[in-house]
Amino acid sequence: MSEPRRCEVLVIGGGPGGLTAAIYLRRFRRDVIVADKGHSRLSLIPVSHNYPGFPGGVPGRELLDRLHRQLSCYGGVVEDLDITALRKDGDVFVASHANGEIHTPVVLLATGVADAGLPVEGWHEAVMAGAVRLCPVCDGFDILDKKVAVVSQPHNRTGHALFMRTFSCDVTLFEREPDLPLSDEEAQHLRAAGVRYIASPLKGVTLTESMAPVLHTEDGDDYRFDVFYPMLGEKARSGLATGIGAACGDCDKLIVDDHQRTSVPGLYAVGDVVVGLNQISVATGQAAIAATAIHNALPWQFRCQG
Repeated sequence: MSEPRRCEVLVIGGGPGGLTAAIYLRRFRRDVIVADKGHSRLSLIPVSHNYPGFPGGVPGRELLDRLHRQLSCYGGVVEDLDITALRKDGDVFVASHANGEIHTPVVLLATGVADAGLPVEGWHEAVMAGAVRLCPVCDGFDILDKKVAVVSQPHNRTGHALFMRTFSCDVTLFEREPDLPLSDEEAQHLRAAGVRYIASPLKGVTLTESMAPVLHTEDGDDYRFDVFYPMLGEKARSGLATGIGAACGDCDKLIVDDHQRTSVPGLYAVGDVVVGLNQISVATGQAAIAATAIHNALPWQFRCQG
């Protein structure tokens, strides 16, 4: 194995949170390694219309490219590294990857979440085409008056369908848990909001040649829609942190303080991997907070004259 590499800060994850943190840290003249596997969910977003500063919207890939270029302006790069393990040796983190180790006093985790149970074959392409959408907060306005299908988890069966009624008068909720029928209160809320409810369990989802989602139920019926929201939950990619004792909440999301510090000293986290609202703007704001806190916590690096 090669000699360990050393840096002041290791950023794990090259999405908007990790890249923004790295930009701040490089502007603070910190020695940073950014490790990323190249699977940011941002790259799947066709166009984001609620990220500030882009009145016409910005494609996810373009925003990623802009952040990469901005980081390069300050001498930073993103390395194709898969950090497979993380441990602490005293006050030093040891991060393992295929070609060796990285030793650092500070780690910033920006690894995001994985969507659970998406019942659509070829869902990446469907998301990029806008036929399957994962964030009604992000893009509800973009599907005004479309024909919308929703599937939710039992603990929040009706909430997402009711939320979508803000944007469309044609919303249908499909059942996924036949052994847990709607309560009378849930059914009343749907009726009052004008949400159609399909009690026959969802069997599968296919896409037409034009990328329209078609939902198939156990009773043999097929339903075609413009947009499908599979709100089936997510799981944070927080294993590197929880493996060394970091506290987490629902969906394995990390618990952080006002400076984005986890319960493990020296370990920070930003973006979707932490408890809170999954939004690009939230991730970048958290990144600014974390990077500033990290800079202030590290030993001073006074600049020399000339």
